[in-house]
Amino acid sequence: MPVESQQSTTQERPPQLLANVRPRQRTSVSRADDERPPLPGRRSLLEGPGFVKLRLALDIAALIFAVGIVVAARWGEMPQSPGIGLLMGLPPLTVLLLYTRGQYSQQLRAILADELTAAASAVSVASMALIAVAVTSGIDVRPGVTVAPVWALGFVFLACGRSALIALQRRQRMARRFARPALIVGAGLLGAHIARHLQERPEYGLRPVGFLDSDPLERPVRQDRRPPVLGSLEQLSEVAAAHQVVHVVFGFIHGSDRLLLPLVRQCQALGLRVSVLPRLFDAHSQYATIEPIGGLPLISLRPTNPRGWQFAAKHLLDRVGAALLVVVLAPLLAALALAVRLSSPGPVLFRQRRVGRDGQLFDLLKFRSMRIDPGGCDFRPRAGSAPGGVEGQDRRTGFGRWLRRSSLDELPQLFNVLKGEMSLIGPRPERPEFVDLFRGDIERYGERHRVKSGITGWAQVHGLRGQTSIVDRVEWDNYYIENWSLKLDLRVVALTVKLMLTGRAAE
Repeated sequence: MPVESQQSTTQERPPQLLANVRPRQRTSVSRADDERPPLPGRRSLLEGPGFVKLRLALDIAALIFAVGIVVAARWGEMPQSPGIGLLMGLPPLTVLLLYTRGQYSQQLRAILADELTAAASAVSVASMALIAVAVTSGIDVRPGVTVAPVWALGFVFLACGRSALIALQRRQRMARRFARPALIVGAGLLGAHIARHLQERPEYGLRPVGFLDSDPLERPVRQDRRPPVLGSLEQLSEVAAAHQVVHVVFGFIHGSDRLLLPLVRQCQALGLRVSVLPRLFDAHSQYATIEPIGGLPLISLRPTNPRGWQFAAKHLLDRVGAALLVVVLAPLLAALALAVRLSSPGPVLFRQRRVGRDGQLFDLLKFRSMRIDPGGCDFRPRAGSAPGGVEGQDRRTGFGRWLRRSSLDELPQLFNVLKGEMSLIGPRPERPEFVDLFRGDIERYGERHRVKSGITGWAQVHGLRGQTSIVDRVEWDNYYIENWSLKLDLRVVALTVKLMLTGRAAE
């Protein structure tokens, strides 16, 4: 992953495969000659504060509709006044719970799984609270025929409304309409990395218009899509006004971080949203907590322990799950093996040496999808790209093409999991020669081997399969390790099924 030094604010360490830049040179750039003028700012109910208000309105309407249906259906069976009044408390209580969990604050991107989890939790807690009030106050609301339907309908309507809203927002963003102009402070390697992510992933809804930096890196000799440096740190207000900026992302600069605090305050005074990339971000995870010491916010890190009991339980579940899948999929495995045997001469299984946890070598199994090549293949990936897919001459059989496209060629790796060599979910293993190459050139590449390799992984479900960016793959894999949880594994499973059925990676 391309990162700048976290021990010093005056040095950067570019990975060899990512950048080839010349020494720093003080510049004062107002606009690049080849920059296209920014799109005029437009407001949308599906972006920013409008999205928050629309989500709040839809949630309230969904909950009131759920209560209304139950009241209309049970009007003659339930007490007229106290029972109905109690049920009408569900919408405001649920919305209050969602608010306390930050559901009505602006986010870069709404994630459907998190939205549905929060909705289910809030409706459930609100329903239990209504039952508790009814029991303690002696109100006969008949929970089984009134509260339970309200709970079920409330969640269903919330889920449908939020799913539709997120789908509409994503469609708008993928069409690159109403993208909010964003300014990145810090034009170093990390700032360029942030800009690239925002350019390649429009689902975040931000369009990087340029950088602010008083001492930027000189642009590489080769042309790239990096936005221009629009000015120095002192020109924040005029650059933001000229480019209609609504969001400012703070990266790292060449100099003291004390220069950034006045800029943050200035952004807040101008009404701009601010995002800050923290120092030591590589060590951060969702489990980090803030513990104040006096007036200083101290971030306490909870590192992942691949040797701890959580991963021991994960590996036990891996083997149990793999055994069940082998039994359930036995007819499919037998049919695929027969089809491979009939498709072309050669063995049913393809074996290839791979590097697993702690650098241990093992033979990865796949259904063979290519014709045997007696001469071998001397393949080398292009700079910055991972190996994989079709390497050299395309020797795939007709059946092998379908196998790869459906990812069913990976099913024999269930036996690797049963042997303890792999996990169901984790970073994909690589061949030893490429591990040696990438370990020296890609920062944090070796950290992927802290855990067992997986049949599927966080990087793969986000489209990083085959000959894609090795740097991005390392970034996603290490994120998975640092933030591992059973919930994250279940999410990877769901996204893997979606990828196999639709061919679309996660957004």
